Amino acid sequence: MRLGLLLIGGIMAALATAAQARSTTPTGTPATVQSLIACQSVADSGQRLSCYDKAAQGLADAMNKKELVVVDKARANEAKRSLFGFSVPNFGALFGGGDDQVNQIESTVTGAFENGYDGWMIKLADGSSWQQTDSAPIALPPRKGDKVVVKRGSMGSYFVRLGSQPGFKAKRVG
Repeated sequence: MRLGLLLIGGIMAALATAAQARSTTPTGTPATVQSLIACQSVADSGQRLSCYDKAAQGLADAMNKKELVVVDKARANEAKRSLFGFSVPNFGALFGGGDDQVNQIESTVTGAFENGYDGWMIKLADGSSWQQTDSAPIALPPRKGDKVVVKRGSMGSYFVRLGSQPGFKAKRVG
């Protein structure tokens, strides 16, 4: 009988925990930020100020301990551009999500060399390096200062266009 009561008590506790977990929808917003936002709903102005003071201190502490990092949209977009062409996980939520995915970059050539049978290797002013992956001929070899546009293609491919020449497929290698 006692074992039955313990078993029923354990099941009830598990069900209560599961129900609570379902009712708490993860927002992706850190708890320190959520506590700051929650202060808006405090009706009494003195208690609201106290809530804000406590939440702001918690936020500052988390930032000082590097547990929380605040990045503005410009810096997030800069990070997206620097990762353009690499096979990395989708960091959409990390960089604010949204539909502002980088689909192309524009830069200039800082160096290029023909890599034997593999085609051209081109280094851009933004620090990225691109390796030609198809056998498309390039009429005029890339020169330092040439304008370059790299566009996202289909199925994970990228298309490099040098000036007004026809482009070629490439992958980012650095």
